[in-house]
Amino acid sequence: MKVPIQPSDVKRILVVKLSSLGDLFHALPAVHNLKAVSGAAVDWLVQPEYADLVRCFTDVDRVIVFPRRGLLSGGAAFLDELQRDTYDLVVDLQGLLKSAIPARLARGALRIGPSFHREGARLFYDTVAGPRNKERHAVEENVDVVRRLGWPELPIGFPVRFPPQPAPGVSPRVVVVPASRWETKNWPVEGFVEVAEDLLHRGATVVLVGAAAEKPACDAIAEKLGPRPNLRNLAGRTTLLELGGLLQLSHLAITVDSGPMHMAAALGVPVLALFGPTDPVRTGPYGPKARVLTTQRMPCQPCLAATCDRHDLACMRRIFPSQVLAAALEMLGARRGGER
Repeated sequence: MKVPIQPSDVKRILVVKLSSLGDLFHALPAVHNLKAVSGAAVDWLVQPEYADLVRCFTDVDRVIVFPRRGLLSGGAAFLDELQRDTYDLVVDLQGLLKSAIPARLARGALRIGPSFHREGARLFYDTVAGPRNKERHAVEENVDVVRRLGWPELPIGFPVRFPPQPAPGVSPRVVVVPASRWETKNWPVEGFVEVAEDLLHRGATVVLVGAAAEKPACDAIAEKLGPRPNLRNLAGRTTLLELGGLLQLSHLAITVDSGPMHMAAALGVPVLALFGPTDPVRTGPYGPKARVLTTQRMPCQPCLAATCDRHDLACMRRIFPSQVLAAALEMLGARRGGER
């Protein structure tokens, strides 16, 4: 079925992408493409914890907050806000029941859902972006909506601008993201200590970052390294916007599979990502400045599991500090020809 809508007919678009940190960045190029081709105003429906982040996406004209935990008390006010404007196009890039319902409740002429929809979300769309294909990156998957419309497909771009932050320490600045919500994705603390020790010895500034839940890992690394003039431990002490501003000033990010990894990649920061249980083809850092380190594939990889059935986290432990350090130094050396 041909979708009967041309870019010139689209004046306002509603994007429904509620979470999470990495997924929001995966959706951004598709939204940029829609806006650039049509010139439409873009409203974005998102969960409260990411509202300030989406306001930094320069293509977004208005942010609508989805009261995930307050629908009973604030449902009427939310519905008024959602239905304030009429949309020529409603695009759900989440594909879940919790996103499909507000996409249907919005006043829209055409509703498109993603190919990766589930939980019965398809019932709420007029059409979907295309056939399901998981053998590619999530960024490419989201751009299916542009292809479904038959609109021109533009080069991938991540238009985001964070408030400036003071530069921590001297150049080169290396941001380290040592932990994630999944134990299986985390590289041993001892490995980060060894790599950070060498980088500090060479004169780099090392900045440890993470959410409050990742603070114990950062604290353990900082404690083992001891007081250093060029070591900063900012775990649990930055907002998402402050983290983005910090990453904008960085020359390298060394990270496990995490939301900040995708943020750094979107900002064009060279990213050295350590992968074990997850699939970098699907969810690795996107872009030419990113590099993934992983062990020689084990029979259980990728397990996509938060707990290790082997009970030894071997896929991460078999990435050795010497490999990480060699790659980091090579990537830092490459920046000399194009100082940021």
